[in-house]
Amino acid sequence: MKRHLISAADLTRDDALLVLDTAEELARATEASVRKLPTLRGRTVVNLFFEDSTRTRISFEAAAKRLSADVINFSAKGSSVSKGESLKDTALTLEAMGADGVVIRHGASGAPHRLANWVRGSVVNAGDGTHEHPTQALLDAFTMRRRLGDLEGRKVTIVGDILHSRVARSNVLLLNTLGAEVTLVAPPTLLPVAVDTWPAEVSYDLDAVLPKSDVVMMLRVQHERMNAGYFPTVREYSRRYGLDAERMARLADHAIVMHPGPMNRGVEIAAEVADSVRSTIVEQVANGVSARMAVLYLLLGGSEPAIGKEVSQ
Repeated sequence: MKRHLISAADLTRDDALLVLDTAEELARATEASVRKLPTLRGRTVVNLFFEDSTRTRISFEAAAKRLSADVINFSAKGSSVSKGESLKDTALTLEAMGADGVVIRHGASGAPHRLANWVRGSVVNAGDGTHEHPTQALLDAFTMRRRLGDLEGRKVTIVGDILHSRVARSNVLLLNTLGAEVTLVAPPTLLPVAVDTWPAEVSYDLDAVLPKSDVVMMLRVQHERMNAGYFPTVREYSRRYGLDAERMARLADHAIVMHPGPMNRGVEIAAEVADSVRSTIVEQVANGVSARMAVLYLLLGGSEPAIGKEVSQ
């Protein structure tokens, strides 16, 4: 693997499979009550979050601590950043502290790439603007693989606010690398201008795509990133692009429903769908820790899975 994980495009097929295989070993270890591994003892991981986040920050913190790393949580609120300190100055401070890995979430697309030029440690992108969120794509692929097996040839449908979704971008890139066929479903106003260059099909008709899907991933409508009217009303959006029990019944028996969270229940996904046996939403949260453990282990600890040896110690 490369030294940093900025984009899902940084991962070759072998890299992605190595992360997923390592995550599987780590998941089995933690499921077997091995709560902590000594793999990253003596390493320091900094969680550098310029955007509010609960799920992702806690997931990375849990992942680092389960690998015995020292964790420093840095929040922009209440820090020197709120007084006008630049990202570069913050990076130099982290460098002086001897950070081995920096997990960054930032509202500006490209911030992790800039940070990677200023620090010697590994940088992991935990979400930058509307650009990418590669570890979310990895945990999603890990969840799919645990439920469905090999992803080669699987049909994955991603529905909703593609325009503002860094999750969608990373998933399209990673799933294409792993051999899955991705279809994006959204109103025209919620699709990027250059979506025809993405390795994915595009459809405006959710009902036509559902019966052929192995996976349906619903995305949240990101009202906080919208500065214009992208659809007439929330009710109209939900009627055309929301996943309710009636639509879920059109899925094949083996098909699963995913959501990266947080959810707008009753908008893109109905409560009965979110809480159904087809839903992997809770699994995604648990799998996120395993996938992020794998990323930190491979970037900071080594390039080959040696989990069995670690567990036996």
